[in-house]
Amino acid sequence: MAFHRHTGGPSSYTVGTMSDRFDCHYCRDSLHGKKYVQKDGRHCCVKCFEKFCANTCTECRKPIGADSKELHFKNRYWHDSCFHCTKCYASLVNEPFMLRENNKVWCSNCTAKDEAPRCKGCYKPIIAGDQNVEYKKSVWHKDCFTCYQCKTVIGTGSFFPKGDDIYCVSCHEHKFAKTCAKCKNPITSGGITYQEQPWHSECFVCTSCKKPIGGRRFTAVENDFYCVDCYKECVAKKCAGCQSPITGFGRGSSVVNYEDQSWHDYCFKCKKCSRPLANRRFVCHNQQIYCPECPHRL
Repeated sequence: MAFHRHTGGPSSYTVGTMSDRFDCHYCRDSLHGKKYVQKDGRHCCVKCFEKFCANTCTECRKPIGADSKELHFKNRYWHDSCFHCTKCYASLVNEPFMLRENNKVWCSNCTAKDEAPRCKGCYKPIIAGDQNVEYKKSVWHKDCFTCYQCKTVIGTGSFFPKGDDIYCVSCHEHKFAKTCAKCKNPITSGGITYQEQPWHSECFVCTSCKKPIGGRRFTAVENDFYCVDCYKECVAKKCAGCQSPITGFGRGSSVVNYEDQSWHDYCFKCKKCSRPLANRRFVCHNQQIYCPECPHRL
């Protein structure tokens, strides 16, 4: 509803001085020398006017007497002293107003505040000119947009939502972020998971060359990790047959161990006839591997 101004004035009355008979329309008492009111072409005394003719004040529900100033709007009437804002009680005589539910009148300021969005922090209205923050259909005064944990004003800074609560970056890290298995600091973004443990990508590196191994092939040795090249060079056993590192990568992954030596499964064969001996009987003679028949042929 648009703002409107009230109109109207006091009911009129006159002091009668007529010499002929001049009576009240209702009680028939003489009006000579008395105050009377003319209403709808009829004359009546003040008492009858208030009883039969006076309008009822919308605010106080009492008659608006002949001596009162009356204000009216859309078939509703008020004493001038009753015509005030329902919210702040400021007088609305000669001021803009709005007629709202239950015939209550509101001033323009209170109407604007009542219809304004409410801050989710302090529940007060956010009016034009207020700095505010909007997030997921909710709105806050800028100074009310604070961290749930430490109450620091976030304003337009970075934050993390958690359910209905808002956390600054620092509090979110300490309360919810996973901790790196190596450096024990929070992982705020990204990261790598290995054997159900989280790591910063920059912490998940080769023990030897310190290069990141996330997304690359690597070998774990106890609590250390090695890229393929460093594992071959620094850790892997050398095959007693071909002298190359036994890594488990590439051709063949099985290893044959005998005493203090190791072989690729495809390198573990008879020294004389080259018969493969992995998972078969063999004979060790002069630190060489033979099938059971070949030592007799030496």
